[in-house]
Amino acid sequence: MPRPALYSSSRTTRSRPPAAVAAPETAAPTARPSGDVAPPQPSVAAAALPAAHPPALRRQLFVLWAIVLLLAALLAASAWQHRNPTARKITQEDIDAAVLRTLETTTPPSAAARAVESIAPSIVRVVGYGRSKNGKEEVERGIGTGVVIVDKGIILTNLHVVAGTDRIGITFHDGLETTASITGAQPENDLAVLQAHKVPDDLEAATLRSTQNLRPGDHVVAVGFPFGIGPSASAGVVSGLGREFTSPEGKRQLSNLIQFDAAANPGNSGGPLVTLDGEVVGIVTAILNPTPARTFIGIGFAVPIENAASAVGMPPF
Repeated sequence: MPRPALYSSSRTTRSRPPAAVAAPETAAPTARPSGDVAPPQPSVAAAALPAAHPPALRRQLFVLWAIVLLLAALLAASAWQHRNPTARKITQEDIDAAVLRTLETTTPPSAAARAVESIAPSIVRVVGYGRSKNGKEEVERGIGTGVVIVDKGIILTNLHVVAGTDRIGITFHDGLETTASITGAQPENDLAVLQAHKVPDDLEAATLRSTQNLRPGDHVVAVGFPFGIGPSASAGVVSGLGREFTSPEGKRQLSNLIQFDAAANPGNSGGPLVTLDGEVVGIVTAILNPTPARTFIGIGFAVPIENAASAVGMPPF
């Protein structure tokens, strides 16, 4: 097995013959039989020694030079270490001071802001269109919100937003506008499943989370298009679980609802109720208001996501 070539910075004091410079091709060594070993070339130190010096003296001089070089290397290392002392061990006090300094000079985003940022790519604006009374013009029948739960364009919203419409318009987070069809409905929970006819290339589906561990007092965020403005976000807490709601007209009776106090208004219907982790636990469906103003007074309701998932035929958590 051939050994790898070893290179040295040593140079001999002898100069090459002029012929080697004039004709480089003649400078190449002649191949030797495998048994013929070329004589070793003396190093600078060896060539400087008088030929009369016995081998023992030459070895002693080599050892002396080696000691001198070692001492020089140690001195150089000592000087470098003096100029570049190693860093001292970091203590807990150093860590606490650095964290305190960071908190004093940096304002991190709130938990609600992080939740909104997480859910925003999955929020859509839903508009139901119908014909005017004279049948000649297309008018808006309802404006609401939807949330993408499958990235191929499957959207959850409220049934009352799209029921009885002739055409459903969808606007995605990136501004893409398209139409959609109703592919499923769950009237007992006021839910509708939509299939968008066109979807963005980078469409993101929301993360769904079971309400099993949801408790009153947990922080939640409602995201949607109140009065068509948005997407807008409002933060609050879960006020209660297992609530019931009857619409003012008595046409809708819903049960097992999540009660929350994050601000919601007409247009929030169909939008997600999310945890501070940005995970959907419910679909906003109604607000309680005993006056005809139809504005928020602090009590909103959402359908648990387990019911919403069953409307799509998704497996339970």
